[in-house]
Amino acid sequence: MTTTTAQTGPAIVETIDGHTAILTLNNPPANTWTSASLMLLKDIVLRLNQDNNIYALVITGQGEKFFSAGADLKLFADGDKGNAATMAKCFGEAFETLSAFRGVSIAAINGYAMGGGLEVALACDLRIAESQAQMALPEATVGLLPCAGGTQNLTALVGEGWAKRMILCGERIDAVKAQTIGLVEEVVEQGQSLAAAISLAAKVARQSPSSVKVCKTLIQAGRTMPRTQALPLERELFVGLFDTEDQAEGVNAFLDKRTANWKNN
Repeated sequence: MTTTTAQTGPAIVETIDGHTAILTLNNPPANTWTSASLMLLKDIVLRLNQDNNIYALVITGQGEKFFSAGADLKLFADGDKGNAATMAKCFGEAFETLSAFRGVSIAAINGYAMGGGLEVALACDLRIAESQAQMALPEATVGLLPCAGGTQNLTALVGEGWAKRMILCGERIDAVKAQTIGLVEEVVEQGQSLAAAISLAAKVARQSPSSVKVCKTLIQAGRTMPRTQALPLERELFVGLFDTEDQAEGVNAFLDKRTANWKNN
């Protein structure tokens, strides 16, 4: 039996493991979001973007039960539209900043991921879920909608049909179903998501961070950009890599049969 306690320390606990920043959501008992914690996430990601030693970030939840239950519904109980607009703006800025992180972001879903808790995972590049995890976007059940990218990012990942089942029908799915429909890339045993995410992040560190940045840009551009524009951009960015130190280092390290020493520039 898990005992819940009041929050101690910052709303997001940040630790560094090699070239990976680990961000732990820390608002017991359900790791819910507040305007302050959303702005903290935005500030952390912007700072990590400027740290050339960081190639990846991992987001997980404190405790054993919740990754994140999203926003506390008490925030919306009074029907205040001004408050709703403020929270929507905070959610949008935080998760769009996360999506634009120059490195690779990985969600280690260690429990319930509901509403804004699932939307932060959807804003990441990759998702690893523990076997007991449950995922849903239940906002319409309480007269709301997923306003932090949920309608768009979920549809991009799983297609319109499953997005409609989860959003319009309020369907909750488990980790196995999430992997089947493409919502998560990997399912691991309980308690193993963070280790699996850190291991995946270590693979990122073997890639040129300069290459990863532009590859991610191209992959995400494919969601909205016509192929007639994306293909020429792909070639343009390929040539642009020859302005970076990492391009020469990567090729020469391979030819010299040694490990590349990336500069991230």
